Formats: sequence, structure tokens, C-alpha cells
Amino acid sequence: MEITAVIFLSIIVFALGFLVAFWVRSRLTAAKIAAAEHEARNIVEKAQKEGKTVLKEAKLQAKDQLYQMKLDFENETKEREAVLKKRENRLTQKEETIDNKLEHLERRDSSVTGKERQLTRREGALQGQEAKYESLIEEQKMLLEKISAFTGEEAKNLLIKAMESEARYEAAKLIKRIEKESREQADRKAKKIIATAIQRYAGDYVAEKTVSVVNLPSDDMKGRIIGREGRNIRAIEAATGVDLIIDDTPEAVILSGFSSVRREVARLSLERLINDGRIHPARIEETVKKVSEEVDTQIRDAGEQAAFDLGVHGIHAELIQHIGKLKFRTSYGQNVLQHSMEVGFLCGIMAAELGLNVKQAKRAGLLHDIGKAIDHEVEGPHALIGAKLAKKYGEPPRVVHAISAHHEDIPPASVLAVIVQAADTLSGARPGARRETLESYVRRLEDLEKIAESFTGVSKSYAIQAGRELRIIVESETVSDAEAVLLSRDVAKKIEESLSYPGQIRVTVIRETRAVDFAK
Repeated sequence: MEITAVIFLSIIVFALGFLVAFWVRSRLTAAKIAAAEHEARNIVEKAQKEGKTVLKEAKLQAKDQLYQMKLDFENETKEREAVLKKRENRLTQKEETIDNKLEHLERRDSSVTGKERQLTRREGALQGQEAKYESLIEEQKMLLEKISAFTGEEAKNLLIKAMESEARYEAAKLIKRIEKESREQADRKAKKIIATAIQRYAGDYVAEKTVSVVNLPSDDMKGRIIGREGRNIRAIEAATGVDLIIDDTPEAVILSGFSSVRREVARLSLERLINDGRIHPARIEETVKKVSEEVDTQIRDAGEQAAFDLGVHGIHAELIQHIGKLKFRTSYGQNVLQHSMEVGFLCGIMAAELGLNVKQAKRAGLLHDIGKAIDHEVEGPHALIGAKLAKKYGEPPRVVHAISAHHEDIPPASVLAVIVQAADTLSGARPGARRETLESYVRRLEDLEKIAESFTGVSKSYAIQAGRELRIIVESETVSDAEAVLLSRDVAKKIEESLSYPGQIRVTVIRETRAVDFAK
């Protein structure tokens, strides 16, 4: 019983404790809820106050922006009104000016109409007077012809000759003065540029020559080259396109063909066949084919090397091949590829001195004789052929023009064209750069002297300095100092039109007066 009472008492105590705890917790929770509600009310009130403040500020900002936009709009409107007013004033002034001009034109029209009437009347009167004066002139002409014993045509010709002589004399003096002034200025600059170009570039004086003769180890080899019934020589000629001339020349075979490339292929093929000893049609065709491929490779390598040495890039592959072909072409004994490279270097140096495009100048110099690679296949001057070829493969118009104008087949129209002309002349005119046969050399000198002696007043003429200067001695009684200037220009022009020659020719006219007397 006591245990049960203790348990019951414990249960009562636990229940009372639980109720007290529950009551305390309820009070605490109610207090927290009250505090939270109070804080929430404070936050809401604060938020409402801040919202009102932000709303007021936004309204104020909106009012400011509206006011500013209004001011801007008014200012812009005022500016537009000012501009429109100015335009209106200008149009008003133009209208007034046009009205004034119209009134002036109307007055002039009426004035011109009156003057036309007056001129018509005067014209009628003048026609009558003209007929009268013409009859008087005819009478005077007949009278003058009787007095002077000259017909009207003879007198007119005499007057024209006198005026022509006087005009030529005055023109010669003017030309001499202008030439002297321009030459003094141009010579200094040109000499400086050309001297600089020559000093900065050092090239070979004589270039390698393509050989057209194949040496044989013995004359017995000629029979093997000909073959039975001539089958070997026919096979060589058919495969290479070159004629083989086997004559009495000891231990040598001559190759004849217009194409230097074909001639080189034939020479190398024949030398290999001679060294190999096996000469028959099948072996000939095989050797020629192999050598042709090697020569094509050499041509391409030569063109690429020339472009690389000059620093010229972007040239079409076909043009590179044509540049390489120039290695097997000569002009007056000068290798054309070597000559083209020299011209390219000289063009670059001159362009640098003048402040022009150096790479474009080198490009034009390298390609200036490109027409010589195909001039045996196409009709026309090599300069124009080369220009068409360069244009075909996308070269710049200035380069194409410089190529076509370097021999004045067309007039030079740019500084680049003149530079290429000068560089071409420098490369070809240096002593030892070119040569020509004795017969053509002598003929050229004779033609120079004949051209000079065909002019009136020339007593003697001498071609000196290997044909690079023509010295003319004139009669002082016939040719004046001023006419000597014209004579040198006329002779030089006729030489340019009549002869073909390397480099340039200097024409010097000498006029001297001698007074001779004798002491007795």
C-alpha cells in the first residue's frame, strides 16, 4: 500500500511539474509572439515611411527630368527655328538675285536684239566695201607684180621662207636657253642618282654565252652520230628540233636552231650520248627526254633564284619559267638573264634615291626583257610582247607600262618607266657588256656618218668611241650657233628613227670660225 501511495504521489508531482512547465512555455511563447508582432509593426511602419520618401524623391526626379527635357526641346526647337530662318533668308536673297538677273538678261536681250539689227546693217555695208577693197587689192597686186617682176605666189613663198628662217632662229635661241637651264638642274640630280646606282651595284662585265658547237673526241665519232643511212642524225633532229651540221670542221659538230633552249637540250644530249657511246634511236629519245626534264628544272631554278636574289615575290609560275629561259638567250653577246637582274638592281637603287617603291622598281627591271623569252614565237617588238605576257599573268599596270615603254614603243608616262629605260641603258652601255660582229659594227658606223652628212651645212662627220659618239663639223658660213643646236637634235632624232644600236649615241656639233691672213 505504501508503494502504491508513493507511485501515485510521484505521478501527481510529475503531472503538476508538466503542467507548470507547459504554462511557463506558453507564457514565453506568447511573449515572443508579442515581441515579434511589435517588431513586425515597426518594420512595416518604417517601410511605409521609406516608401513614401522614395516615392517623393522619384516624383521630384521625374519632375526634374521633365523640366530638363522641356528645356532641351525648347532649345532644340529654337535652334531649328534659327536654322530655318537662315535658310529662308538665304532663299529669299537667292530669289531676289535670280529676279535681278532675269531683269538684267531681259535688258541684255533687248540690247543684243538692237545690236544684231545694227550689225546686220553694218554687215551689208561692209560686204559692199569688201568687194570694193578686193578689187583695189587686185589692182595693187597687178601693179606690184609689174614693178617687182615677182608673181604673188613667188613673193608669198619668199616672205614665208624669211619668216620661217627668223622663227627657226628665235626657236633655236629659246631651245638653247631652256635646255641649258634644265640641263644644269637635271644633270646634277641625274649624275648623282646614276653614279650612286653604279657605285652601289657591282655586276659581271661579260656574261656566259650559250654554246652551239659540240666538240668530238675524234672525227670517227661523226660517222656514229650520223648512223646507218642517217637514222641517228634524223632521230636527234626529230627529238630536239635542232639541225645538226656535220661538215669538214675537225672534231666538232655545229648545232643550228632558233630556240636557245632546244639548242641547249641538243648540246647536252649529244654530249651524253658521245660519253655513253651507245648511239641509236631508242637511246637518243630516252636521253633527250631526260635532258629536257633536267633543262626545264634548271630553267625554273634559274628563274626562282633570280627572283629570290632581287627580293621579288609573288611572280606567277609561268613568268618564273620564262625568266629562267632568258638564261639561254643572249643580246649582243650579253646574257639576257644576267642583264635583267642588273637592270632590276639598278632600278631598285634609283627608286630608293628618288623615294619610290623599290620592290616595284626591281620587279619592272627584272621583267623588262621577258618578251625575249618568246619573241621567236610571237610577232612584234619584244617590249610589247613582254607587256602583254606580264599583263596576262597579273602584273601591276605600272609594271606592265614600264615594260612596254622601255624602248619607247609607247611613250613613257611614269617615273618608273623612265627609271627602267635608264637602268636598261646603263646595263647595256657599260664597256665590255655587249659586243657585235665586225661587219655590223662597221656598217653601223658608216650609217651614222651617212645620216650626219645628209643634212645641209655639214662638212665632215666622224663616228668615234666605238660608235657611241658622232662628231659633226659644220660650215660656219652656212650654219649659225643657234642652228647648230637644232642640227644636233635633228640628227639624233633621225638616228633614233633609222638605226638599231645598243646603249645611246652622243651627237656633238662643232662650229668654228677661222680668220686667215698672210704677212707679205
